[in-house]
Amino acid sequence: MKIYLVGGAVRDKLLGIPCKDKDWVVVGESPESMLAAGFDQVGTEFPVFLHPISKEEYALARTERKSGRGYKGFEVITDKSVSLEDDLSRRDLTINAIAETTEGVIIDPFDGQGDLKRKLLIHISDAFIEDPLRVLRVAKFAARLAPLGFSIANETKSLMQKIAINGELRDLTAERVWQEISDGLNSQRPDVFISVLQTCGALEMILPEIAILFNTPRNLKSKTSTSCGTNTLKSLRRARELGADLPTIFGALLYNVGKHIDTNQKSNLKLIEKITKRLRVPKDCQQVAVLVNAHQKTLLRANTLNAMELLQFIDSLDAKRRPERLEKFFLACRANVIDSVKSSESFLAQTELIQTLVEKINGINWKSVLNDHNERSRAVFISEKKLSIISDHIAQHT
Repeated sequence: MKIYLVGGAVRDKLLGIPCKDKDWVVVGESPESMLAAGFDQVGTEFPVFLHPISKEEYALARTERKSGRGYKGFEVITDKSVSLEDDLSRRDLTINAIAETTEGVIIDPFDGQGDLKRKLLIHISDAFIEDPLRVLRVAKFAARLAPLGFSIANETKSLMQKIAINGELRDLTAERVWQEISDGLNSQRPDVFISVLQTCGALEMILPEIAILFNTPRNLKSKTSTSCGTNTLKSLRRARELGADLPTIFGALLYNVGKHIDTNQKSNLKLIEKITKRLRVPKDCQQVAVLVNAHQKTLLRANTLNAMELLQFIDSLDAKRRPERLEKFFLACRANVIDSVKSSESFLAQTELIQTLVEKINGINWKSVLNDHNERSRAVFISEKKLSIISDHIAQHT
């Protein structure tokens, strides 16, 4: 059985990057011979098998022929005559078309190693344009490898622009688009991911609500104001530098949504709902995005609020039941607002106030103090007790 390690595992090994998943290609075999060798078949669109011991994926070498629109519009050929080079030639980038034998010999028919040295992301052939998903994948690789100095070849950028223009990006399923977006936002440089999509015109196809921000000034009164899109890129980079997770970064991404038409909070929240429904975004990401858009402005003036306003704000954050979500909210807001030492100090003062009040409220043993109250009076007592805690804190610090 001719087995080769392929794709990302070989690329990352050559770059000295840890790789969690390994993909293998098998040449000269059939589904029947793989099953006879003890492999379990899991692929439906094309034959993929799980190794009986390691459970790693082994795919039969295959070629693809364009037969329709979208990334599923391909006829797959997996007979025994398909060679390793045939299989590698269907891949997107030269750096992803490198194979390694079980003895450690590198097979590199498209000079992927040379492009690794040149730090260049370049397509293998013009067949690149046949799969619209490749636009998102290249943006993802650009974001992942940006810290190493990689850039996209101009000729590859040109093909990405053609894909954006031909409209096939609209044929991608919501689930697949979100998978690539989440991978891109989770990369080392989420700002590069969004920037690449914007530059080639793909962002307008998949996230038009973000794309339009690049034509929206932050300050409508200033002719030299940077765009809301540029500001969003800065927020994404800061969020990653602060160690933010996916829901937090997604919250930073959507903070400026709606500013091209209105600053009305309800309008912005409707746009967020539209985006998250269209892309089938997970609930945790959606919730942080809503919190940031609805409450960041209030957080930034927390020390000007009276006791009742602070109570209403803290209750709206659901801080007692969702402390981990509160931390994501703080981090996303921090990524959005820190432009200077002065703004950093101001922000930290506001968050410290809210965190202190939340800790004091959560520190009450509510079970012991509520024994003498019925259900209706408990709600009133809890609200009054919280208000008293907040009022006392304000009195002590003014």
